[in-house]
Amino acid sequence: MTIIFINNKKYDVNESDNLLHICLSLGFDIPYFCWHPALGSVGACRQCIVKQYHSFEDKIGRLVVSCMTSIVEGLIISTDDHESKDFRKSVTELLMTNHPHDCPVCEEGGSCHLQDMTVMNKHYIRRYRFKKRTHNNQYLGSFIGHEMNRCISCYRCVRYYKDYSDGIDFGVYGISNNVYFGRLEEGPLDSEFSGNLIDVCPTGVFTDKIQSEKYTRKWDLQYAPSICQHCCIGCNITAGEKYGEICKIENRYHGSINRYFLCDLGRFSYSYSNLQDRPRYSVVRFKNEEKVLESVDSSIELITKRLVSVSKVLGIGSSRASLESNYALQNLVGIEHFSVGMLQNEWDCVILIIKILKNSGIYTPTLREIEEYDTILILGEDITQTSPMIALSVRQAVKGKSRSIALSKNIPKWHTLAIKNVSQKIRNKLFIINTHSTKLDDISEASYFCSINNQVKLSFEIAHKIDRNFSNVSNLSENEIIIVEKIVYALLSSKNPLIISGSHSNSIELIQAAHNIAKALKNIKKRVGLVLLTSASNSLGVGLLEGISLERAMNSILEKKYDSLIILENDLYRYFPKSKVKQVFNNVKNILVIDHINTNTMKKAHIALPVTNSFESSGTVVNYESRAQRFFQVYDPNFYGNNWHILDSWMWLHRIDCTLRKKHQMWYRLDDVVHSIFSDNLNFKQLRIIAPDSSFKVFGQKLARSPHRCSGRTSVRSNIDVHEISQPEDKNSMFSFSMEGCQQSYKHSSYIPFAWVPGWNSIQAWNKFQKNINGELYCGDSGKRLCLYDSNKSMPWFDNTLVGIFHKNYSIFPYYLLFGSEQLSQLSPVIKRNTLKDAIGMISKQDADCLSVQSGSTMEFSYFDTKFVIKVKVSSEIESGQLGLLLGYLDIPLFLSRRMVVNLRKITV
Repeated sequence: MTIIFINNKKYDVNESDNLLHICLSLGFDIPYFCWHPALGSVGACRQCIVKQYHSFEDKIGRLVVSCMTSIVEGLIISTDDHESKDFRKSVTELLMTNHPHDCPVCEEGGSCHLQDMTVMNKHYIRRYRFKKRTHNNQYLGSFIGHEMNRCISCYRCVRYYKDYSDGIDFGVYGISNNVYFGRLEEGPLDSEFSGNLIDVCPTGVFTDKIQSEKYTRKWDLQYAPSICQHCCIGCNITAGEKYGEICKIENRYHGSINRYFLCDLGRFSYSYSNLQDRPRYSVVRFKNEEKVLESVDSSIELITKRLVSVSKVLGIGSSRASLESNYALQNLVGIEHFSVGMLQNEWDCVILIIKILKNSGIYTPTLREIEEYDTILILGEDITQTSPMIALSVRQAVKGKSRSIALSKNIPKWHTLAIKNVSQKIRNKLFIINTHSTKLDDISEASYFCSINNQVKLSFEIAHKIDRNFSNVSNLSENEIIIVEKIVYALLSSKNPLIISGSHSNSIELIQAAHNIAKALKNIKKRVGLVLLTSASNSLGVGLLEGISLERAMNSILEKKYDSLIILENDLYRYFPKSKVKQVFNNVKNILVIDHINTNTMKKAHIALPVTNSFESSGTVVNYESRAQRFFQVYDPNFYGNNWHILDSWMWLHRIDCTLRKKHQMWYRLDDVVHSIFSDNLNFKQLRIIAPDSSFKVFGQKLARSPHRCSGRTSVRSNIDVHEISQPEDKNSMFSFSMEGCQQSYKHSSYIPFAWVPGWNSIQAWNKFQKNINGELYCGDSGKRLCLYDSNKSMPWFDNTLVGIFHKNYSIFPYYLLFGSEQLSQLSPVIKRNTLKDAIGMISKQDADCLSVQSGSTMEFSYFDTKFVIKVKVSSEIESGQLGLLLGYLDIPLFLSRRMVVNLRKITV
């Protein structure tokens, strides 16, 4: 630690940080624009000027740019002297000369960093009376609006887009003060992380187009801390609601996971929660007649009459439902009658991943820790499309070589331009083995494309080359030998290697091979990390509950072992061909579906029950590192309804259970369910401490969901009733609805509903919620790992006897798109407008020549008496005999993964 003096007070600080970073961490309000905690310093705006003195006798001092000033012993600084304040005010005035001053109509108004800094610098009077510079705006796609006239040329956007996320279709152009930030030609931004421009920009240049459709000022929204439901990363988000609809998703800071950024899938895919055709009432269908039930009680009564024997009921869970809801279903039907809602291939992968997390002794790093690894090997995963924030961390890890070089030359870690210049694009090594090209190929040392079976073969051979105790693989081609030796040499030369794989290839052998490589590296004392990804937000949570696969569940029904079926937040048509699902449904008397979206399965249900989604309820999900995290209810949908029957899934299931078994209701709050889970299942003993319970209060108050300036509460139900009713009571969490309650929650909890403190209205307010800027929150990062890491544990080698099983004809492999693969995002109207209109397949150039097809040709094949029609694109990377399909999209079921197609043919449409 180093001693410095700020405003005549002594502080012990970290000398590796710059002066602005230190001052903000200590609570000093110094204005800034170009600096960003994740982007470093370039000193472009001169807004963060402070005065430095040579000694305590020095009365004159000199002005310095705090974001470019290193910490030295005995540094003497003043942040509030007259000259510094005047200089900062003059900088703001210069930056505002061309700004349109359109705060009343700007969507950033009330949450604008430029507004905050202008007020902080006391720039109240406009003296500029000349013609302003103007620009034409560009169309940047359906997600992001562009208003260049508000730009103050802080360069944050281009530094984030090009330097941090490695985007190539956005830049800065112009000369002198006529500078333009945008694309060479207008069009949708290509980056999967483009939405972060909205948060990075300190003004209103980049705005959220989806929010614009139903715009509400920041202070009039009701918020809750939540978890992104679209992939297995578990990014922390803040969801804002008005009039019973989610209006905005913002990044919620988590020091170990997403920090300041989100992917576009997590930021823009929330509209599925606002669909007008969502289930709101209980519906019963018998003999082609549909009837809406009168109440929740009448629904329970009817269900218990139909479900005569619990032992004849099969329950199908879901990895997109909360841990509590899945547990409630398992508790109702029994573990032996509970399906995890995954196909066998995926279920086998999840079981193995859990086993590795518990017993391998190999560490699974967080997103932030991934950035510290120096050699990365990705096996069979297109992480940019399936787990985008992992890809963003990998990009930072590859740049880690630059930071190492800079450190050796005594260049501080925050000096972005110096690091960029000294590194000369020298990178850490990234290797990718996949079926087809990925968006990370631009930074990879080598990318090798082959079938999943060949990926397994190569991976096992890599493990053998590292540790000869593991058996080798024979019959490698010359190209395969070259890539194996190249990867092995890089892994052996590294200090901190990282292996990334997962379940998206539906190959248990590939996960086994990934473990073997990591084990081999651990055996030679490498600080190795292993990341194993799953397909959904709560795959590991459901996996820890245990159960049977969907195939086994379906076969049990066909064998007439069950007469009733309960399906929890799942759509069987997504997994199986229609003919297969129809056959299963014909074999049961009662189909009870519980869901918040009107799926094809929901439409076929004999009894359909409406439930809350993740924005309307509280619950727990478990991410890829086994971190259990709590999401919280943003609003109560029944507050805006007219006797709607919408309940949490676990509440429906528990009431059914109690009525069937004629026992008293035991669960009234989420806390009751959580207590039952960790009492019954040792896998969840950490669950009790991941979040405060519903009794948690600060100074006798619950935590407020809305800012104290929230207005218009009396009119939110005026379309239903002009009389204001009392706000709903949240029995499941420590939050209160509306603005009543404690507004300083960040001092007492890691679960922060919205980022606001006096003087900091923008998203930059997260700087005030951290112990140290870019570090942990005051109360620590949220969530707890359920599978605790123990370096002393070890698992045996996995055998490679399954390697080399080859098939003739075409083997289907799954491929993924950011928008189009995940179920919830497919329902969002804005996503529908921007995703594929046809089912797309990928085929090798060699096979395309044999079949006389080209990109855009229409082909068909049959499986399970079902005909599938696809449009193909020809790829020179795919191995012959492989057919890539975007499974789970446009009636292409997930069940087809790794299946063999024998009748693929071209058709004329």
